[in-house]
Amino acid sequence: MGQTEPRSQVEDPTFEDELTSRDAEALPEGAVDTHCHLFLMEGDPGAVVEQAQAAGVHRMVCVGIDVASSRRSVELAQAFRGVFATAGVHPHTASQFDRASGSAVEELVGDPLVAGIGETGLDYFRALSPVQDQQRAFRTHIALSREFDKPLVVHVREAWDDALRILAEEDAQRVVLHCFSGDEAVAKEACARGYFLSFAGNVTYPKAGTIRQSAASADGGQIVAETDSPFLPPQHLRGTENEPSNVLAAIAAIAEARGGDAQAMVELTSKNARRAFPQLR
Repeated sequence: MGQTEPRSQVEDPTFEDELTSRDAEALPEGAVDTHCHLFLMEGDPGAVVEQAQAAGVHRMVCVGIDVASSRRSVELAQAFRGVFATAGVHPHTASQFDRASGSAVEELVGDPLVAGIGETGLDYFRALSPVQDQQRAFRTHIALSREFDKPLVVHVREAWDDALRILAEEDAQRVVLHCFSGDEAVAKEACARGYFLSFAGNVTYPKAGTIRQSAASADGGQIVAETDSPFLPPQHLRGTENEPSNVLAAIAAIAEARGGDAQAMVELTSKNARRAFPQLR
């Protein structure tokens, strides 16, 4: 526990194919942070991972937001046991998602340490890319998810109707709704479709009653937890940089909202995370 030694670089033709499953099996069971951005954090990534693992968070999914950060996420996954990557382009920069970046993402997705596709989705709140570009990029990411049979990491902000419609139209099969902010009706529909709802540190905020209600009403088998580090620190750490170790605060808040035990929720969300992202096993 708490070990962050680099993975072996032994010249073995089967090393890359076996890397994820072998290392995951060697990890202790513990909490999972299904969404963090280690490449955006001020601290040394190795120290951040070590602190998380010492706290009992043994698996982290480092989520790419563009081609460069997706490549960096793969590098971090190669460097540290317990870290996995995703590859994708965030809706904020969807207007830059052209054929070249699409090909680059597709190449990265084939890496055995890439556990998912995204972060993709729709953000009508900030609308930093035109809606049509966001929707085009979103549909392309869904197609990649289906082609590679890897889960789709979806960002949705003030765009639930369109997001759910497009996911249905494109027949998205494996979906993780990152930093879930929908109401109980959205949670019910998402769970009915088999999507995973990922709750972040904002579930602890005083004004996040709607999020806590969704966490309380959602199918327990579809709930996972995340930090979105370095963003959204839990309430008692507001004003500081969030870290993967703080996923335990989010899990405790989910447990409280559901009237359950925090340790039992650690075990449940960890089990669910390994179903949502099979390569974490």
